[in-house]
Amino acid sequence: MARGCLCCVKYMMFLFNLLFWLSGCGLLGVGIWLSVSQGSFATFSPSFPSISAANLVITLGSVVMVTGFLGCLGAIKENKCLLLSFFIVLLIILLAELILLILFFVYTDKVSENAKQDLKDGLRLYNTDK
Repeated sequence: MARGCLCCVKYMMFLFNLLFWLSGCGLLGVGIWLSVSQGSFATFSPSFPSISAANLVITLGSVVMVTGFLGCLGAIKENKCLLLSFFIVLLIILLAELILLILFFVYTDKVSENAKQDLKDGLRLYNTDK
């Protein structure tokens, strides 16, 4: 009975991580398409031109692909090293999310001011050649 449950968990983990890997491939493809088709048009803020929708989607797709690959291969091969790497990547993602959440709440006023200033600059440049 226990062996059947472990086999079921193994294949379910493989299937879910395969879906994550495929979605990461899709995100990476969309990010590359955005980067090629829009160039630097879709930047979120003039203050930070490297933060664009294309760059964020490419980064997110790459991280999801690596995480899905580690989980998928680790589950199907039952390799402890790959599963430990999968756990460490998930832990790093969780810690990064917590740090970003804390930083967002600490610097909410500064983020709000930068957003207002970027919107004002964008409105001033609306009918210009730039």
